[in-house]
Amino acid sequence: MKSINCLLICNNPVDTLKTIQQIKQSPFVKTIYLLVKDASIQAEGCESIVIDTLQSSATVRKIAEKADTDYTLIYTKDSVLDLGQFALERFQHIAEDTQAGLVYSDYYEIKNGIRSAHPNIDYQEGSLRDDFNFGSVLFYNSQLLKQAVAETTENYQFAGFYNLRLKVSQQADLIHINEFLYTEIELDTRKSGEKQFDYVDPRNRAVQIEMEAACTDHLKKIGGYLTPSFKKIEFNETNFPVEASVIIPVKNRVKTISDAIQSVLIQKTIFPFNLIIIDNYSNDGTSELIQKFAQKGQRIIHLIPERKDLGIGGCWNVGVHDKRCGKFAVQLDSDDVYQDENTLQKIVNAFYEQNCAMVVGSYTMTNFAMETIAPGLIDHKEWTPDNGRNNALRINGLGAPRAFYTPILRDIKVPNTSYGEDYALGLRISREYQIGRIYESLYLCRRWEDNSDASLDVIKMNTNNLYKDKIRTVELKARKRIS
Repeated sequence: MKSINCLLICNNPVDTLKTIQQIKQSPFVKTIYLLVKDASIQAEGCESIVIDTLQSSATVRKIAEKADTDYTLIYTKDSVLDLGQFALERFQHIAEDTQAGLVYSDYYEIKNGIRSAHPNIDYQEGSLRDDFNFGSVLFYNSQLLKQAVAETTENYQFAGFYNLRLKVSQQADLIHINEFLYTEIELDTRKSGEKQFDYVDPRNRAVQIEMEAACTDHLKKIGGYLTPSFKKIEFNETNFPVEASVIIPVKNRVKTISDAIQSVLIQKTIFPFNLIIIDNYSNDGTSELIQKFAQKGQRIIHLIPERKDLGIGGCWNVGVHDKRCGKFAVQLDSDDVYQDENTLQKIVNAFYEQNCAMVVGSYTMTNFAMETIAPGLIDHKEWTPDNGRNNALRINGLGAPRAFYTPILRDIKVPNTSYGEDYALGLRISREYQIGRIYESLYLCRRWEDNSDASLDVIKMNTNNLYKDKIRTVELKARKRIS
């Protein structure tokens, strides 16, 4: 068997000592290092290394200096780690057999005193998001770790660890073991809907700037970077009945659909528009509410698809390919409302002013009563005209409301899913065309218990993340082919 050095975050010596006792039982462990912020924290038989944060380039370099064994294990939490039966040997076997740069596994987590299984997903080329979950035990090939650090010239405060993973992935595979090899304690007990906007919290802006820089450098290294050069659009097609159509796919939103419709009907524009609602076989009274609105005027088009296998994306295709759809198709979710009566005009203006195939606005997070809640304005300022389409491969969403030049959307078509279809469109469109941005709030995004992403279990989150990673992988392969 090969030898291992282990590095443990240590802010709580009592818990870390329990982890040390387990690790010392393995005859393959050479040295245990404690990553501490206070030099006075010591443990018998261990060497302490003072760091600022785990995420910094300075810390990664210190780790590399101690990587004088075949493998380097990094435990990224300071709670008790409970290693499974022959876990270290299993990590070694898989690392040796696959010649991986990094090996990670499934694990058990203890949350609020309850132990449950936490499977992870396979890493793929498009798994570029900086919040990819490897678990807390990272088993690196030491030689490749040191090589990745040697090739890094930047000094990141926040993106050092993320950059390490990207650099290692350029040299070897990152391998997932579909086995539960350890148990960790999970202290973040928030629901999925409460976590998903962490990356766009204004307080994390400095973090996001560094993550973008690391990802952009990675894309350049692997041939997936696109320069800011875009196809021009003439907007000269005239066979549309109206200038813009608001598209609302809906199923069983009797509590919110009236508000959404009203927010469209109050729009003030210098052009004709309509509202196309694709009612996906609602059975809670939503259909009847829509029909009442439709009977009051010709502006509302109430469609029920012929097919019964449609997700949100499929419903979008029904609306966009209807002959009554306008030159621009503008999104509104059935839970949400436009900010004011000027939203639609601002979006259409942006198409002509920025010569883009897609426009993405900004939105304000609210509760059901439409009162602002944290983090407030979500403006996705990480999207810049020069680098937005490259950074889009790292982030997990592009913002809202979204709008499209209909001829291009009809050509590309929307994936028939109910998750990630808008993100897939953004990646595909940005490969060739500029995406316009509006950084002021145009939209109120309501968070409530019936949101589709309010409280997802780990299986559903994995399914969603795997799908978006696959979208990124497909897009990255296409970009590498043309870049």
